[in-house]
Amino acid sequence: MVLEFFYEYGLFLAKAATLVAAILVVIGAAAQLAVRNKRDTEGHIEVHNLNETLENMSHALREQVLDKALYKQQLKQEQKQRKAEHKQKTKQIKKGEDIEKEHKKRLFVLDFDGDIKASDVEPLREEISSILTLATERDEVLLRLESAGGMVHSYGLAASQLQRIRDRKIPLVVSVDRVAASGGYMMACIADKLIAAPFAILGSIGVVAQIPNFHRLLKKNEIDVEVLTAGEYKRTLTMFGENTEKGRQKFIEDLEDTHELFKEFVAEHRPQLDMNEVANGDVWFGRRALEKQLIDEISTSDEYLISACDEAEVFQVRYVEKKSISERLGTVVSGSLDRVLLTWWERLQRSRYFS
Repeated sequence: MVLEFFYEYGLFLAKAATLVAAILVVIGAAAQLAVRNKRDTEGHIEVHNLNETLENMSHALREQVLDKALYKQQLKQEQKQRKAEHKQKTKQIKKGEDIEKEHKKRLFVLDFDGDIKASDVEPLREEISSILTLATERDEVLLRLESAGGMVHSYGLAASQLQRIRDRKIPLVVSVDRVAASGGYMMACIADKLIAAPFAILGSIGVVAQIPNFHRLLKKNEIDVEVLTAGEYKRTLTMFGENTEKGRQKFIEDLEDTHELFKEFVAEHRPQLDMNEVANGDVWFGRRALEKQLIDEISTSDEYLISACDEAEVFQVRYVEKKSISERLGTVVSGSLDRVLLTWWERLQRSRYFS
């Protein structure tokens, strides 16, 4: 009996020690993962050469379509040209020449997919900061912009990020394939050159606010809501309290002032516009926007990039930030909601023309 007891007790201790060791291993792994995730959330810049991407697509097509002998001949000619260019650069470097001063024009491509909060402003800030460490006045930045607008202060910051490019005298082109309205157009008008697809939606130079009020419902059910403020205009309109005509008038005055600031901003960057005609909150498709001088040219971003690859080195610059599972899930949910709202908004605008 004694030996059996010690045997059972020893087995118990072994199991307990194994369990504790397993728990410690899991805790240690979780701690290391947390440290790694914390380091990874700092993010990094990714750069893709779009010339090479386009060239690879061309090779894949020519290999299947062209005569094999002709395809091989073209490959040899291209390789010969690349070797000659490399040899020339090597000679310049050996001679001590600063080839950076004579570099081929570079086009840096950025993407901004705007939601209501202009969440893409954070990666945009990092992308622009990285480009400004290298780009010169001989280079160019292309922003592919898609946004139906959102919060004034958020899009004001996004527009300020683009202004950093203009302040450095680096040409800025903004391309709109689908929509740049309200805050989206606030960003777009910064461009030295603004292009848009024929049926892209542009404009909406206006300000809107919508607030539900449940005061009468609460009053009907004998529910009181106390709204205490210090300062006459600390709270003008509320969702649960009783709104006054004075508060409502102040709210409207604030909207009008914001609209005036918006109009002044657009007029500063596109002085050719007739603000009385275009700053009424209306929107126009690309072709009509060209007539109103809201844009400078009808073109898609694809057309512009393919043409640019003939004369410039084209690089897509993207800031990638690592996110936790909960953050990624939240982004997916938020993105889905924004897409639903954007689809609804676009349908509402199109119905004015196609209903």
